[in-house]
Parts: sequence; C-alpha cells; structure tokens
Amino acid sequence: MPNSHASEGDERVAQQQVAEAPRDEQEPQRDLEAELAQMEDRYKRALADLDNYRKRSARETERRIAESREAQLREWLEAVDSVERALLMELDNPVFEGLRGVLEQMEAILARQGVQRIGAAGEQFDPERHEAVGVRYTDDAPDRTVVDVARSGFALGDRVLRPAEVIVSRAEPRDE
Repeated sequence: MPNSHASEGDERVAQQQVAEAPRDEQEPQRDLEAELAQMEDRYKRALADLDNYRKRSARETERRIAESREAQLREWLEAVDSVERALLMELDNPVFEGLRGVLEQMEAILARQGVQRIGAAGEQFDPERHEAVGVRYTDDAPDRTVVDVARSGFALGDRVLRPAEVIVSRAEPRDE
C-alpha cells in the first residue's frame, strides 16, 4: 500500500501542476505582450524623432543656403554701387558707355536671381525698407515721403538685402 499512497500523492501533484500550468503560461505571455507593446511604442517614437530630425536638418540646410546666397548677392551690390558712382561723373567718354553696359549686365544678373531695387522717390517711408539719412522740410510732398534716394536698396523676394538710404520729407515747421 505504501506504493499506492505514493502514486496518489504523485497524481495529486501532477493534477495540481496541470491546473496551475495555464496560469503560469499566461503570465509570461502577458509579459511578452507588454514588452512587445513597449518596444512598438519605442520604435514609433524613434521613427518620429528621426522624421523630426530630418525636417529640422532640411530647414537648417535651407536657411544656411539662403544666408550664403544673400551674402554673395550683398557683395554684388557693392560692385553695382561702384559702377553707378563712376557713371555719375557723366564724362563724355566711350568708357562710360561701356560702364553703362556693364551695369545693365549686373542688374540683369541680379534680376535673374530674384533681386529687385527698392526705394524710389514718392514712396511712403517704411523703416523696414528705408534708412533715413536726411530730412528735407517741404510742403511739396506729404510728410514722411521719400523725396530723394542717396543709395538704392535691394530686396530678394520679401527679404531686404540692403535698405535704401533716403531723404525723407517733413512738413515745414509753422511759426505760431
């Protein structure tokens, strides 16, 4: 009979193990599912971070290219100013006709790059586009109107490369 007790005990243990087995198998399953969900979340976050990095990097590259382009165009503006100053002398000389042609070429190059002149007599003074270098008291023009341009300004699209240096009208002071 001792053998029958041993086999009964073994049977109970085996039944208990069978009854507990599904619970034990479910717990690792839940742990694996939780770990999988956590890994999927980390994967999605990593993809989002990578996408944000790519966008940020592209914006930074575009900004640097634009800054470099604007710096080069500003250098051209100095050359344009020099040719314009030479042409102001208005000497009767064939060289000046050549300079006029060079200036036209330079302006055509700038135009192809999207650069346009800003600041002309008759415009309303705009501190974003004009730099007042003088004031002219007159009743011939509305107050704060550009009456003369000392140096042309230039813009690239809506960005000002160099503000125009202008003389601005002011109303004559009234003695009362």
